[in-house]
Amino acid sequence: MLCTGPVKFRVSVVTVLDAIQKSADYLGKRGVDSPRLQAELLLAHLLKVPRMRLYLNFDAVLTPAQTDSFRDFIKRRGQREPLQHITGSVSFCGFEIAVNRHALIPRPETEILAELGWEWLQTRPASEPGGAAALDFGTGTGCIGIALAGKCPGARIAAIDVSPEALALAKDNALRNKAGIAFLQGDSLAALPPGSRFDLIICNPPYVPTAEIDTLQPEVRDFEPRAALDGGADGVDFYRMLASEAQPRLKPGGRAMVEFGDGQDEAVRGIFENEKWIVEAVKQDYSQCARFLIARIQ
Repeated sequence: MLCTGPVKFRVSVVTVLDAIQKSADYLGKRGVDSPRLQAELLLAHLLKVPRMRLYLNFDAVLTPAQTDSFRDFIKRRGQREPLQHITGSVSFCGFEIAVNRHALIPRPETEILAELGWEWLQTRPASEPGGAAALDFGTGTGCIGIALAGKCPGARIAAIDVSPEALALAKDNALRNKAGIAFLQGDSLAALPPGSRFDLIICNPPYVPTAEIDTLQPEVRDFEPRAALDGGADGVDFYRMLASEAQPRLKPGGRAMVEFGDGQDEAVRGIFENEKWIVEAVKQDYSQCARFLIARIQ
């Protein structure tokens, strides 16, 4: 069994099934959600095999080196380090995105936002000067901009973030995925070159109310950058800035698309409507929760 201190297998021969069962028990006692799944994903990553292949090889014996590496993975996960930080990457819209502590880990629901964005860009006239253009504001890992560039190869994609460390990560991800993106550092649209205008401004901004950050799961609270979480006292500061500054940066017929937090749909809609935007739609995520807003200028 695994001891309650540093992770340790108390057998000389460790099979795949042994490793999964004992690690799942260890993680469960430390409050990790879906502990068996987490153990399987980490072991599959270590062995470089699809997770389901583990079920065909339960009796396979891990080498001492594999056992040591897996023990380290499980110890880190038991300390609530996110699985994605341990494996080093996450799949987003079919693109492999490296992750670290300098940027928010891409969430599955944000793939919906990216898809809404590229579907819109694909409707824009290819004949317009320079082609369609999009801005990924608060790019983080670069995942949204990379998805747009991959799905709309004729479009011009720009991405901006206040964090130099996040931008370095986003640039590496863009190179990894052969995505041509112009990166800029800044905390507002004022950082853009004068006269820059876009068909689409898209973003997944910080939207957690400041007072709620300390109540989040340890994986988020302790390992993800606070600046990527903190949306101000009521969680919607970023939307106020975007709604007030973005209109001059859109081309005629352009769109703004944003992701927001649970229960924030009416507040975000009100912010945009107060700035004379026309809210075209509020879309749901995979759980049928209102999650995305699409707006255009009058």
